[in-house]
Amino acid sequence: MGSLRMEHVTKRYDDVVAVDDMNLDIEDSEFICLVGPSGCGKSTTLEMIGGLTTPSEGDVYIGDRDVTDLPPKDRGLAMVFQNIALFPHMDVYDNISYGLRLRDFPQDEIDERVDEAAEILQLEGMIDRMPSELSGGQRQRVAIGRAIVRDPDVFLMDEPLANLDAKLRVHMRTELQRLQRQLDVTTIYVTHDQEEAMTMSDRIAVINHGVLQQIAPPLTCYNEPANLFVAGFIGSPSMNFFEGRLDGDRLRFDSFDIDVSDVDLPGDLTDVTLGIRQEDVYPAEQADSIEAPSSAISATVDVLEPVGEQIFVYLDTGTEMADVGVETEEDEIGADIGSLLMGVDPDYRLEEGDEIEVVFDRSKLHLFETSSGDALVHGMTAKQLVDETQ
Repeated sequence: MGSLRMEHVTKRYDDVVAVDDMNLDIEDSEFICLVGPSGCGKSTTLEMIGGLTTPSEGDVYIGDRDVTDLPPKDRGLAMVFQNIALFPHMDVYDNISYGLRLRDFPQDEIDERVDEAAEILQLEGMIDRMPSELSGGQRQRVAIGRAIVRDPDVFLMDEPLANLDAKLRVHMRTELQRLQRQLDVTTIYVTHDQEEAMTMSDRIAVINHGVLQQIAPPLTCYNEPANLFVAGFIGSPSMNFFEGRLDGDRLRFDSFDIDVSDVDLPGDLTDVTLGIRQEDVYPAEQADSIEAPSSAISATVDVLEPVGEQIFVYLDTGTEMADVGVETEEDEIGADIGSLLMGVDPDYRLEEGDEIEVVFDRSKLHLFETSSGDALVHGMTAKQLVDETQ
């Protein structure tokens, strides 16, 4: 059985808590991605599953076995890491079979397993090549083959594609999905790339500061994020956020407000954060194509970024945007996270400095409690978004 369970697992390094009360229940044959920003605890979690790190508290089970104190070799696992680390003086056959030879497997069984792995990974004809004669993708497939031949109950992969170029990463992503379906082996995959997590996994476990934020199918994390962190981390570009306050039956923001008289909100709620993704913001003249459009909001075009299939439009709405403290790719490249981001078709004509009106798709609005970050509402189709000059 390749099911895996972590019960109240914590890892401390002196006064630093790397993983805090982690509870995971992973089904047999499931593909799970552990995702989060650098230093969030995802690799530490994987290392505790693999036996490379001992938990400070809690238990790890593979199938029905408590493996918390077992060494890695006795856990029925196979690991693939970011650093491919092939033996440069060994050919493909010897690299793949190295672990089996260490365990004194019969030669005929070694040959059979290596041949099967080579066929699965399309390495036929390369068995006698040296690592220096292989491309990056071929070397990564050899490293995966070394794991396959062990016939593990669980695969552990720690950012195995991080050192490949962008085009090869996309190709290998597809290869890993195909391989996991073919082998039907439970796979736990660590990545900081939420796009990898969205496209590859059955479920995503989103981690921040060592705490599990949400574990759910990719589209659930995208469409129904559990809190502000998940909403800001999952999705590229990141979600737009507005900070506002509850005033009677209305949520008030700097330049508009929302009627929430029919929404069941906590009685003591005051400060709220509204979230909307860029694909759910539209030019006002397209409001008829939306099932539940808001009233129009005035904005000025600040920056245009053509990205091929669409144009990212950064808008100044005169409304202060909320910074929820999530490091995104936009932050890293210096984009203005204080702008409202909208995506339009590449043939839509706009110029920087244009004054336009935009609408939100109210069925895709998200509401969060600002203090706790917890999600309150996903979709406000019954509400009317109203312009308000201040």
